Amino acid sequence: MIWLNKLFKGSNLKFSAGQCHGRHADDGFWNKPSSSLGIQREYDDEDIDQALALSLSEEEQKKGKTVDKSLLEEDEQLAKALQESLNAEYPPRQNGQICQPNPFSFPSVSRRCAGCNKEVGRGQSLSTMGAVWHPECLRCHGCNKPITDYELSLYENRPYHKSCYRKLYHPKCAVCKQYIPAIRDGHIEYRAHPFWGQRYCPLHERDGTPMCCSCERMEPRDTKYVTLDDGRKLCLECLNFAIMDTSECQPLYLGIKEFYEGLYMKVEQQIPLLLVERQALNEAMDGEMNGHHRLPETRGLCLSEEKIVRTVLRRPIMGSGHRLTDMITGPYRLIRRCDVTAILILYGLPRLLTGSILAHEMMHAWLRLNGYGSLSLEVEEGICQVLAQMWLDSEIVAGSASNVASTSSSSSTTRPSKKGARTQSERKLGECFKHEIEADASPVYGAGYRAATRAVNRYGLRRTLDHIKFTGSFPY
Repeated sequence: MIWLNKLFKGSNLKFSAGQCHGRHADDGFWNKPSSSLGIQREYDDEDIDQALALSLSEEEQKKGKTVDKSLLEEDEQLAKALQESLNAEYPPRQNGQICQPNPFSFPSVSRRCAGCNKEVGRGQSLSTMGAVWHPECLRCHGCNKPITDYELSLYENRPYHKSCYRKLYHPKCAVCKQYIPAIRDGHIEYRAHPFWGQRYCPLHERDGTPMCCSCERMEPRDTKYVTLDDGRKLCLECLNFAIMDTSECQPLYLGIKEFYEGLYMKVEQQIPLLLVERQALNEAMDGEMNGHHRLPETRGLCLSEEKIVRTVLRRPIMGSGHRLTDMITGPYRLIRRCDVTAILILYGLPRLLTGSILAHEMMHAWLRLNGYGSLSLEVEEGICQVLAQMWLDSEIVAGSASNVASTSSSSSTTRPSKKGARTQSERKLGECFKHEIEADASPVYGAGYRAATRAVNRYGLRRTLDHIKFTGSFPY
């Protein structure tokens, strides 16, 4: 009947529940709101009477004739029966048994507002989320304003405006600064840095967006990375701590030698340390098996052959277009006086990353100079990674302690001492480089590091090294 249509015709609000989750390191998926529930608007008795009168009037005009008294009486009886059904107990019971509900009966709901806990009168109200609400009490958990839209979102069982939900929880790309678009089935796919948590559109891995060669963060559109002479990109934070030439690296080299002496692993021979460009490092790598080979780029190398290598003699200066230029390089002849002719390190990396690579390569040199012979890649690279991680730990802990001590002193210096205070950003970079070692998934460097760590933690460094020397494997 027409009056039934008018009585029950009303607007429905929909709300949905969504969640955000990411897969470690490579990619992630964010679920857009998916499930929906209706919000039913309730009306009072006056609305029912008005709807009945209006429908009867329309029927009379439509038929163009007088309504018969008997028909009016039938409609009044039907309306009365409907009103009685509203006031009747629901669901009806017979002999204590619940009867099947009438298709036109109304479900009973709590008459207390879920927002203010006050009684909900016979006026208009909202029924959703298994409760009844005053319209002004159904508020967005984000902005605390009433939800008057025809759709709302639900997160952790809390209602939000769609716009507020998007602002708070929809992932934004750290590169282009836009909301990461949905792909299929309402899912949003993104890439995420395993340490920094930087999330970005997968497209930026293919569209030429630069990545820092040190911390591996993608370049945001509103920031310009520096271009090194060999084409690598360096973010401004890593540039602030970068070591650019061979002479600048010598104090760090001496400090790592002292670190080895503190472990009773002194390197007696004088091994040249050279900072080189990418091309020089790749050329020197031909024919060498040992080195800090970290795909897609080699960062350090322990040489045993006589060669001529071009080393960086003077640090570059900042030129136009955020490019470092005017770097001076020169040839250096390597002469074989022992089993190690030189250690080469890629220039332009932050001090803590340069030091961890140097500590790794120094372990290669120590093993060769102390008669460890030919070891498997997993064993040799694994124990070298352990020494790199130990050195990073010592620097981060020492820097943090010095930082605390420096806050209580009135004197200050512009540069930290050899074991001086580290800034918070430098310590954060150090933690990032530690994470790279610990989370490496490669079968040589990653699995080797974890096997070496288990052995050192159980038996100590000295006993582990003795076992490696006699058996070529880690103790278990």
